[in-house]
Amino acid sequence: MVVNGKEKKIPSEISLNEFLSQEGYDTQKVAVEKNGCIVPKKSFATEMLSSSDKLEIVCFVGGG
Repeated sequence: MVVNGKEKKIPSEISLNEFLSQEGYDTQKVAVEKNGCIVPKKSFATEMLSSSDKLEIVCFVGGG
């Protein structure tokens, strides 16, 4: 799988939510594009990943 332009190995059966948690992302503060389509937050738990997927993950940060 490619995540933000870098190759990443994943288990054969993993949901997007599990992957994000394992990678240390706060699922409430990210937007995810999978294979060119935005994944709604409500679908993170049911959206399954495969080794051929391409993800773009954007984190929201506060500041000023």
